[in-house]
Amino acid sequence: MNKYFPFLLAFTFAIIVTGCSKDNMEPAPEKIPFQKMAEGFATGAGIKVELYAKKAFTTGYNSIYLALYDSLSGKPLENAQIHLQPMMDMGTMKHSSPVEQPAGNADNKLFPAAAVFTMPSGEMGRWTLNVHISLHGKQGQAALPVVVTAPAVARLKSFVSKADNAKFIVAYIQPEAPKVGVNDLEIAVYKAKNMMEFPADSSLTISLTPEMPTMGHGSPNNAAPVHTAQGHYKGKANFTMTGLWYLHLGFKAGSAMADETTYFEVNF
Repeated sequence: MNKYFPFLLAFTFAIIVTGCSKDNMEPAPEKIPFQKMAEGFATGAGIKVELYAKKAFTTGYNSIYLALYDSLSGKPLENAQIHLQPMMDMGTMKHSSPVEQPAGNADNKLFPAAAVFTMPSGEMGRWTLNVHISLHGKQGQAALPVVVTAPAVARLKSFVSKADNAKFIVAYIQPEAPKVGVNDLEIAVYKAKNMMEFPADSSLTISLTPEMPTMGHGSPNNAAPVHTAQGHYKGKANFTMTGLWYLHLGFKAGSAMADETTYFEVNF
């Protein structure tokens, strides 16, 4: 017998075993460049749901990303009907919060959406993000527990309109990293219809007045936010130096002043 036969036999066996192992492996999960915040199964639809975000959740506007996988094959799913409902359980009562629903088709295997959490998790209550999924006639729901903290600087305000007593929620979105000079400014406005419904609002006219309180001056070349889509209003804020700034916002409903007390702090 050839003296190399045992080595050839072992090598061939290793190739066969390795090849069979690869063939039988489930697809490797896609590498997603965000933090995984929670996961669960929408059992009726046979779908695994993973929830991702760029950073930990805080009260205010949070961009979120959903990844869906066939629960048997592990294959990523790139289209489905998805409906999100954040739910705060306070024991004696429950309420939802504003949310931006994902589109039916994924973008690079992720379904972008947004949730506006209106209070932090803690002794007062706990948040769950309910994910309702419908695909190929099957339906299921995953209940994903999430933790929400209060940010160092408030990024969510509310007011009751002096014009008609309607309650509005205002979420600060950007600038996330302010700089000296003209910055893109974006906020989102929602109407609190009841405890469960918070439709995006496009009806308001907004004015903007930046103020640097410690220096006693404002700034030129600002642009008041105007509505673009889904309750988002975009404008320009000019910070002429570093330090603490107040962004004073005035809201008009038609010709009537609805609120002129809301402001966001920007400190950099």
